[in-house]
Amino acid sequence: MRFVIALPFLWLGIFFLLPFALVLVIALGTNAPDSVPPVALGFSLKNFTLLFTDDLYLAAWLTSLRIAATSTVVALLLGYPMAYAIARAAPARRPLLLMLVVLPFWTSFLIRVYAWMGLLADNGLLEQFLRWTGLAENPPTIIGTEWAIQLGIVYAYLPFMVLPLYAVLEKLDASLLEAAADLGARPVAAFLTITLPLSLPGIVAGCLLVFIPAVGEFVIPDLLGGTETLMIGKVLWDEFFTNGDWALASAVAICLLALLAGPIALFQRQQSRSLERRT
Repeated sequence: MRFVIALPFLWLGIFFLLPFALVLVIALGTNAPDSVPPVALGFSLKNFTLLFTDDLYLAAWLTSLRIAATSTVVALLLGYPMAYAIARAAPARRPLLLMLVVLPFWTSFLIRVYAWMGLLADNGLLEQFLRWTGLAENPPTIIGTEWAIQLGIVYAYLPFMVLPLYAVLEKLDASLLEAAADLGARPVAAFLTITLPLSLPGIVAGCLLVFIPAVGEFVIPDLLGGTETLMIGKVLWDEFFTNGDWALASAVAICLLALLAGPIALFQRQQSRSLERRT
């Protein structure tokens, strides 16, 4: 029994704590281009200080948080009605509707982003459609803008919003809404006082599942975004592969992990309190 319990902790120790410790050691070192690996080990906090004092890195942090937060809100506004409709559909139709939600995962993530490049490119399908319908004679360029990044993030991570919301809404007792209607509550009032509060765990879980990977996203900003939109994932890539500064890139990774661990810890604490109240 102890061996079975120890297996997950052993897995975490080997594949999470040990790599994290190695990255932290590198982050505390200094860049040494002439050595192999190009890091001089030591105990220096200048890399972490640079990330929060240099205007370039501060702008990358703020841009990443803003784009991730905006994309999460849009995904919630789109995903909640989808999850609610699936949860209220006939039981025989729910598997098909859920399959349609996860269907994009059957295709490579990179291929899907390249497909959006073809849709949003100059003289692409979207631009040709706007001209053909007469909605815009000279439609503005979308690819290479922040709008394209947010569109790609919402498309890529929308299923992560829908699935936890569906899991919560599907378990919602319909008799509560019937009781509210019998007591004279209108549908909007019943939704705001019953459905929405009971679905908060799904909302929080979905927002975390979208927000966390969106902050450190690299592929979508690199392929759909322009040079003016700099996100922290692109900064990490450039520092490691372009500039060869392993120490600074490791510091970016450590700060990004610390930034995203906070919301996860708060969510786990809130879930624990909810379970204690129920018991």
